Amino acid sequence: MQFIPENIIDQKALTLGNAEEFNTLVQSLKAQQPAILAYLFSPSFEMLTQSEKEYTMFLALVIWAAVLETHPTQPTITSESIETAEEKNWKLLQEQKVKDFREKLNIFFDGTPQEDLLAFVEDALIQDEDDIISKEGQEYVFISLKTIIDCLHQNIKT
Repeated sequence: MQFIPENIIDQKALTLGNAEEFNTLVQSLKAQQPAILAYLFSPSFEMLTQSEKEYTMFLALVIWAAVLETHPTQPTITSESIETAEEKNWKLLQEQKVKDFREKLNIFFDGTPQEDLLAFVEDALIQDEDDIISKEGQEYVFISLKTIIDCLHQNIKT
């Protein structure tokens, strides 16, 4: 997949404040990548508060909108590929011996082809002035969104 730069990500984040755009993107995700939408509504997300779920959906839609900007059509991702990527990401996180959240994430940036998307997610979780995401929810939301980025990236041949 083509590298998605920060300016596209920021632009998409701004347009998602519009309820119509938000709903359009949800429908687009449902039609083109139903496994991702199912993943975001899976029982494993029940541990998050309602605000955390909504914020996670917002961040996932920003990622989706940025991907659509550069790749309007793409193959459908399977639930199996999501599960495989998620397991790999959890294993990598659990291998980290540091306690600081930001330091734990450093390993994910090594060689990532979508550094700006990943930095967007990290910044959204670290610089959460409204404390939408709890300390407990940070790792879960990060791994979930990293999994989505991985699947989208691996799924698109440039």
